[in-house]
Amino acid sequence: MANKSFKRLEFSYKEKRNLIRARLKEFRGILESGDDKRIFEELAFCILTAGASARMGIRSIDAIRDILFDAGARELGYRLQHIHRFPNSRARYIVHTRNHLEREFGFKLKDLILGFEHPLDRRDFLAQYKDIKGIGYKEASHFLRNIGFSGYGILDKHVLRCLYELRLIRSPKSPTTRKRYIRIENKLKNLATLLKIDFDELDLLLWSEKTGEILK
Repeated sequence: MANKSFKRLEFSYKEKRNLIRARLKEFRGILESGDDKRIFEELAFCILTAGASARMGIRSIDAIRDILFDAGARELGYRLQHIHRFPNSRARYIVHTRNHLEREFGFKLKDLILGFEHPLDRRDFLAQYKDIKGIGYKEASHFLRNIGFSGYGILDKHVLRCLYELRLIRSPKSPTTRKRYIRIENKLKNLATLLKIDFDELDLLLWSEKTGEILK
């Protein structure tokens, strides 16, 4: 059964490989641009995606992009009404994070993110730092992947369901601790090695297998 599932993944990868690689190239362009505002926009997108969906995150960031750096929480929340499940809390998270990054780090986000030598330290900071609101390990990984870093697994419900169906994990429930997140992430890396598919490409492939899309 597993062998058949692996074969299907390999076949699907061959069909989607070019689209997946093009999407990852887009992501790399964000960090390479050095545009701190563009980097923050991606962080805000991930705050909006947490507890929601990529589609909802895209619609939400589109709705507030023109006021993202100037508006207060009330105005952002108003814009997000009828678009996001949690318009007011997400607006507060974004404003708190934006203001803190400006006050404490001069909004030099590229310098801040590149200041970590170890990839896990970089993600730990984003997931655990109390003044970056609304993201945990999944969305910290999502953000880093979306601005061009490699080697981070975005263990959302779609990827977890695929790993569960492949009998690589015992439960499709989201990991609630750093230790469990890394343990499942390593299983995903082992699968990438087995299938001879780039780890970041496999993550997008599994997501697309459940959603039918290659988004971000």
